[in-house]
Amino acid sequence: MGPHPFPRIRGNSWGPAASQGRSGSRLSGPRPLRVVSHALPLAQTSWCSFNGALATVPVQDLGSTVIKEVLKRATVAPEDVSEVILGHVLSAGCGQNPVRQASVGAGIPYSVPAWSCQMICGSGLKAVCLAAQSIGIGDSSIVVAGGMESMSKAPHLVHLRTGVRLGETALADSVLCDGLTCAFHNYHMGITAENVAKKWQVSREDQDKIAVLSQNRTESAQKAGHFDKEIVPVFVSSRKGLIEVKTDEFPRHGSNIEAMSKLKPYFLTDGTGTVTAANASGINDGAAAVVLMKKSEADKRGLTPLAQIVSWSQVGVDPSIMGIGPIPAIKQAVAKAGWSLEDVDVFEINEAFAALSVAIAKELGLNPEKVNIQGGAIALGHPLGASGCRILVTLLHTLERTGRTRGVAALCIGGGMGIAMCVQRG
Repeated sequence: MGPHPFPRIRGNSWGPAASQGRSGSRLSGPRPLRVVSHALPLAQTSWCSFNGALATVPVQDLGSTVIKEVLKRATVAPEDVSEVILGHVLSAGCGQNPVRQASVGAGIPYSVPAWSCQMICGSGLKAVCLAAQSIGIGDSSIVVAGGMESMSKAPHLVHLRTGVRLGETALADSVLCDGLTCAFHNYHMGITAENVAKKWQVSREDQDKIAVLSQNRTESAQKAGHFDKEIVPVFVSSRKGLIEVKTDEFPRHGSNIEAMSKLKPYFLTDGTGTVTAANASGINDGAAAVVLMKKSEADKRGLTPLAQIVSWSQVGVDPSIMGIGPIPAIKQAVAKAGWSLEDVDVFEINEAFAALSVAIAKELGLNPEKVNIQGGAIALGHPLGASGCRILVTLLHTLERTGRTRGVAALCIGGGMGIAMCVQRG
């Protein structure tokens, strides 16, 4: 089928089953679901640093790049697409409906609707759920889903509708106010990680160990070329002409516990803090997408799906400990799939903060050799609207590369939520 069907800018997207109920989280007890959607090509851009290699690229262009690539890999004509759904969080100043702009920019005709969903960190995975729902109820036949984010281009904001009568006025950073600050407690997501660390008794040493493991695993995966199939290049204009960006630039090769332990806590500086810049995820740019369709549609087109969506779940939790959202979400999704946690071969759980990763693994009793085996967001980064699709893309490629069958993708979500999806190959 030519290039691998799931690219990432980083990107990839998927579709779930029809019998889940509207929230995808309220069904009790094991309940296997009839799969209605299969994932085909997926792709993502490289994950780049804040003000890094992709900083000058509009988010719409990142989205267009992955959409175009997944359609190419799936050999699906733009006019055959029923709908485009992408997660996108920081949309201020991007113009009307940035996802519609990305869709049209990818060559998809005006007749095809395109829209964004906003579930903070879970947006990219929620977009895949929405795509699967659309296919499951017969509204759509082929859907491109995923996520996109340029945190570098997110603007500073000031309210001047009524003017400033006297003196200065403050600028608000939209990255912070719309993406990283809890709306209910008015503090940074890093404080929620400190809350989890305290409640689940996660030490600074435990956090640093997970962070180093993430960096080291990502370094090994990069050197082995494990991400190469996922990434679609982005060409960026510079004074020297076009520059090809095709490598994740956020990972820090050579990371070690000695260097990491020297960093000071960033969010709590009263001597009780444990969360640092090194054991937290980054602020990044990137996009990811995937093509979803029913198996019957794939068979008709002579395509081989990479996997099928078996179940998914979304939950709400206390916003002050939002990072534990994946715990109930994973439990519910696995139960709905009719699996046990031991049945899962690979877990991709977004590493928003190392404290959360430790607490989740501890609470669920997960085998660390099954979790984020190529590293996670601490090393790769966390472009808010795109991360949900990125972890799905990486999960599917990992299952394929290792010959394993069952996987779970999950994320915590700012504001106190969690989302998880079960997928299966074969």
